[in-house]
Amino acid sequence: MTTISSMTNMRLKFPGVECLLFKDFSLSFDKGEKVLILGPSGSGKSTILQVLTGLIPNAVEVPMKADALTIPESWGFLFQDPDSQFCMPYVDEEIAFVLENLQIPREKMNHYIDYYLQIVGLEFADTHTKIQELSGGMKQRLAIASVLALEPEVLCLDEPTAMLDPEGTMLVWETIKNVGEEKTVVIVEHKIEQVVDFVDRVILLDESGTIIADGSKQKVFDQHNHVLIEQGIWYPSVWEDYIHENGRHIPPPVNSANAKLAVHLSDFSAFRGKVAALHVEEARAHPGEWITVLGKNGAGKSTLLLAMMKLIKTRGTYYILEQDYKRIKHLADYVSFVFQNPEFQFVTNSVYEEIAFSLHLAKWEQETISQRVNQMLKIYHLEEHKQTHPYQLSMGQKRRLSVAASIVKEQPIILLDEPTFGQDAKNTFAILEQLEQLRAQGTTIIMVTHDLNIVKYFATKVWEMNHGELVKEFPAPNYIETLHPTVTS
Repeated sequence: MTTISSMTNMRLKFPGVECLLFKDFSLSFDKGEKVLILGPSGSGKSTILQVLTGLIPNAVEVPMKADALTIPESWGFLFQDPDSQFCMPYVDEEIAFVLENLQIPREKMNHYIDYYLQIVGLEFADTHTKIQELSGGMKQRLAIASVLALEPEVLCLDEPTAMLDPEGTMLVWETIKNVGEEKTVVIVEHKIEQVVDFVDRVILLDESGTIIADGSKQKVFDQHNHVLIEQGIWYPSVWEDYIHENGRHIPPPVNSANAKLAVHLSDFSAFRGKVAALHVEEARAHPGEWITVLGKNGAGKSTLLLAMMKLIKTRGTYYILEQDYKRIKHLADYVSFVFQNPEFQFVTNSVYEEIAFSLHLAKWEQETISQRVNQMLKIYHLEEHKQTHPYQLSMGQKRRLSVAASIVKEQPIILLDEPTFGQDAKNTFAILEQLEQLRAQGTTIIMVTHDLNIVKYFATKVWEMNHGELVKEFPAPNYIETLHPTVTS
C-alpha cells in the first residue's frame, strides 16, 4: 500500500495549556483507506485532521514539532463549524470560488454549481442567496458541496452531519460514500451508525490523546468495547446500554389542567429584515415540560428560539410566566438561551469566568459564585480547563461550556439549540441528566434537536416545525410511536 499521509513522533501543545496534547505521536494513512477516528470530546481528533492536512501549523499557528510529516498533494477539509470555512457571502459564489481555483471555464460553472448543490440535497429558487440566511444544517450541506467541488484525493471530514436532520444525515452519507469510493477518507464523527459500514479501519483514542487501538472495525469494536464504555464514546448500542443501566427516563406527563403557563405564544410571527420567517398560531409550555422542537433543516427551529429571546423582530402575543414579554425589562432573568454556535455567546477570557459571568451580574456573593462554578465545571467535565480561553477548547468542550454558562442561574425557562451536537456519549448523557434534574424541579425546557432518542427518553412534548410554521404539537410518546416506530424497537 502507498502511504498518502503520515506524522512521526509529533509533539503538540496549545497555548495557555500546561500539558502536551500529543507526545511522540505517530500515525499514517494509506491510499484508498476509509478511516474512522473515535475518542472522547477533547481527545484531539479534530487536531489530528488539521495536522494531517498541514492546516496546523501552516494556517493555524499551534506550536508543534514532528520528526517527519507527509501531507497529501490534493485534499479537502470539512470543518466542524461550517461558518469557519466559507470565503464568499453567497451560495453560488462559494462554490464558484472553488471552481475558479480549479480553472473551470465561466460558461460551465452554473452547471457544476447546480450539480454539487443537488448531490447534497440543497435546492434554491435562486442560488445567489446569502449564506448568513441559511440554517445551520443548510450551511453544513453547502460546506460539504464546496469540499466535494475540489474533487480532492483525500477527504478529511470533521463531523460532517453534526447539525443535519436524520433525512439529511442519510443523504449526505450516501453522497460521501459514492464520491469517496476511490478516495482516501478520514472521518471524525460521533453519529457512527451511518458510517460504520463504510469504514474499514478504526483508530480509538483515550481522553489524553493516546492511541488505544488501531485496526479493523470488527477487531476494535469486539476487543475494546469496554474502553468505548469507559471513555464515554459512541458505539452502535450505546443508547440501549445506557437505558438498560439507568432505567427508562420518560418523564411523567405534566398535569396542565390548572397549571400556570410558562410560555404562551399566539398569532406570533418573527421577521428577518422585512421577510416573515416564522409563524406560530398557538403554542403553550408549562413548568416541568421538556419540549423538543423537531423539523427538517431550514424549517424554522432556530428562528423560533431566536424570536423567543427577542433577538429578531417579532409581532403577536408572547407571555412568559403570564407576563407580556414587552413589559419584562430583563428577559434573561426568566429565560436562558444556548446558541447553536457556542462561540456566539462567549464574552470572557477563561472557562471559569464564562460560567461566573451572569452570577457576577446578578451580584451573587463571591463564595457562592465559586461553589456554583466549581460544581458546573465538575458536571460538565471542564475542571482541567478552568483557566483556558473558551476559543481554545474543542467544539464539544465549547458546547458544554455554553450549556453550563447558560443554565448556571437556573432560570425557569431554558431554550437550547442542539446542545448535544459534537458531544461524546458520556457528556451527552451528563447534559441530559442535568437538564432532567432541572425539569423535575419545574424548569421548562424547549430544545431543538435531531436526536429522536432524546425525544423518546427525555421529552414530554414535541413541537414540529415545517417551512417556518409550528404545525403540530403533541405528547412525545405519541410522536415516537405513531410517526417513528423504528425508534421504539
